[in-house]
Amino acid sequence: MPAVSNTSPVFNLACIGRLTLLHQQFGNVWIPRAVETELHQMPDATVRKTVHQAQQAGWLIVRRATDANLVSLLTVELHQGEAEAIALALDLKVQQLLIDEKEGRAMARLLGVPVIGVLGVLLRGKTMGHVPAIKPEIEALRSHARFFIAPDLEAAILARADE
Repeated sequence: MPAVSNTSPVFNLACIGRLTLLHQQFGNVWIPRAVETELHQMPDATVRKTVHQAQQAGWLIVRRATDANLVSLLTVELHQGEAEAIALALDLKVQQLLIDEKEGRAMARLLGVPVIGVLGVLLRGKTMGHVPAIKPEIEALRSHARFFIAPDLEAAILARADE
């Protein structure tokens, strides 16, 4: 089940050494050009190297969104990467859009695109047996990626994970 990703899930999972969860769960993951640019401009050399390795392995694939008018319209409300990711998800009719930002998730849902974020990927990873526990992953996200998780969301995720 291929997916399209915005910058945040790829970056955050690469920061904590869990980028392969995307390949395990979705097979191929497409990213638009703006996301590729953002990822290659990250100051963390390890993240850039991990992303490059995923691209070289052939499962993290760059593809341009074809509906430039939709991208332009979406950038009124969203960042370029989010807009291109949503447009690409619609182009490819994928099962999932990987996106964490609240506004981007809301817009994707409004357009009928199913969304999952980095926490959802970690939960699925635990269910599949690739992640032994969610709590240490959340701590790694906080410390390595400076990922913000609202306390009520964290409690809900840990409850779903039986932790």
